[in-house]
Amino acid sequence: MSARRPPLVGRYTGEELALAGRNRGMPLEALRHDVTPAGLHYLLIHFDIPPEPVSWKLQVGGLFDRSLSLDMDELKSMPSTTLRVTLECAGNGRGQLSPRYPSVPWLEEGVSTAEWTGAPLAPLLTRAGLRSNAKDIVFRGADRGFDGGVEHEFARSLEPELARRGEVLLAYAMNGEALPPQHGAPLRLIVPRWYGMASVKWLYAIEAIGRRFDGLQQASGYHWRPATGEKGAPCTLMRVNSLMVPPGIPDFFTRKRTAAAGTVEIAGRAWSGAGHIDRVELALNGVWRDAVVERRHFEHAWQAWRAVWEACPGEHELACRATDCTGERQPLEPPWDASGFGNNGVQRIHVTVRP
Repeated sequence: MSARRPPLVGRYTGEELALAGRNRGMPLEALRHDVTPAGLHYLLIHFDIPPEPVSWKLQVGGLFDRSLSLDMDELKSMPSTTLRVTLECAGNGRGQLSPRYPSVPWLEEGVSTAEWTGAPLAPLLTRAGLRSNAKDIVFRGADRGFDGGVEHEFARSLEPELARRGEVLLAYAMNGEALPPQHGAPLRLIVPRWYGMASVKWLYAIEAIGRRFDGLQQASGYHWRPATGEKGAPCTLMRVNSLMVPPGIPDFFTRKRTAAAGTVEIAGRAWSGAGHIDRVELALNGVWRDAVVERRHFEHAWQAWRAVWEACPGEHELACRATDCTGERQPLEPPWDASGFGNNGVQRIHVTVRP
């Protein structure tokens, strides 16, 4: 998605509400799960879920010594691995910005963690004989439509060095079950640490080319843009971020929280594409203190954190922020972006505590 549409101020449009109905987020109470159940995992679907072909094969061609055409049995006969990976939509938090880019109005819920099983990509590239003059490797999905008036299939590319990393996966299973249709069946790419747009769904072709890929979703879509109309820089690694399970119970319509006075256990998750989380802080009414961060058990998955709040009757605001191993810390306010990408401003929750 690129910054071709004018920024909006005010209420959400009918088109945005329709997109929100198709592209749902993870309920924040699902942060209690180390691994997000498939039915609660966030969804971002650009066009339609394509029909699953009866005689599907993965086509591998272009600047390889050997072209390949592999059915699912052949892929499953290759050595496999299972990785626990946190994926976040690059537009997560867009709905908190003003003015905002007209698209899916994510608030904070466009993130989840799943266990993906499949064949590592690197051995397949070796088997096909990736040539030294290949500059980009293109991954083509079967979903097709228009964006900005341009008809195209959703396709993204990786440079050969990144594509050869051992964690890049051709996934055919999610949480121990066959890949669901909405998550890319029969095959999708998984690129850990990057925002979710890199993990192409409904994958049907891999092509090595001798130039930089100029497809819309690569060359102009998914770019950081400090101002509308700028070319910007490509979105890549996930920015440091954190969320907490909203404490207490909600109002149905406003989602405002109410909790009882006393000891309240606060739990959440934190993640960063740059590496592990060093610190999470919890604020009560603007006063920050350290939470307890669990060590990272899985290299590409979020880390759990927890804190205790001795809640007194009254109106309170809770907030959380994380700092990763590079020293990057979440900003207190949402960083504005022309396309609404990369909002990692701190989460704030208002809680009424009753006696």
